[in-house]
Amino acid sequence: MQPRSTDLKAQRRAVRRLLKENDPTDAMAAYYAFHHPDDKTTLVLTPEGMESDDNAQADGYVALSRTGMDLFRPLVTMRLPTDRNPAEVEAAADLIGRAIAPGQPVILSIPVRYRPLIDALFHVQSEERLRLLALDPSHYEPIINVLVRRSEGPGGLPRFSISASPGGQEEVVAAASLNWQSPRFGEIAVNTRPQFRRQGWGRSVVAALSGHLIDSGRRPLYVVSVENDASAGLAESVGFTDTGAQEFLLQAVLK
Repeated sequence: MQPRSTDLKAQRRAVRRLLKENDPTDAMAAYYAFHHPDDKTTLVLTPEGMESDDNAQADGYVALSRTGMDLFRPLVTMRLPTDRNPAEVEAAADLIGRAIAPGQPVILSIPVRYRPLIDALFHVQSEERLRLLALDPSHYEPIINVLVRRSEGPGGLPRFSISASPGGQEEVVAAASLNWQSPRFGEIAVNTRPQFRRQGWGRSVVAALSGHLIDSGRRPLYVVSVENDASAGLAESVGFTDTGAQEFLLQAVLK
């Protein structure tokens, strides 16, 4: 059941200490815990019921977020109690069991350190290991390309694109958009049609969106598969550097 907005506010206060909102490593989890729309967010905390105390501080949480990524599977982010002893592992497993029903398909975005516990609790159907890159505003250099146009994507978020007429009809052939945007960060996604790659157009739209984020006081982030060297190279050519942080994106079902 979706919690009332007052309950959600209390839950968000209770988990705030578990995330560093200025740290790129916590940026995505912080967005879904604190800034994703209320009516699309469910938080489950441990210890259970502790959010009734205005001064309570949670030991861990699971966030279930409805997104455009998949209409039928929620995106699940989490911060669990440390797993250094059996009691903490049991608390983490209980938390996940209260948040997710057995057999419920979900998309899990988890730190690498959680993988052993996730493998014990879930049937993992697919996996992707991701790198996190960030752009230091002081290292950003604009790329001028008169073909780049700004528009609005889903939710009114900015989108920068380049159009061409490969078959006589104008189509978007390269575009950079935002997966999410918090007050401090924005995660960039880029898509370039195969026949238009290696022309610098993907680089141009990523640079344009990066500049927009920086102008708004946000730091650009870029998430890429560890196997996708071409996409990582595009980001690095704009000035992004590897933070060293990695996460798993898993399609899974709770056992």
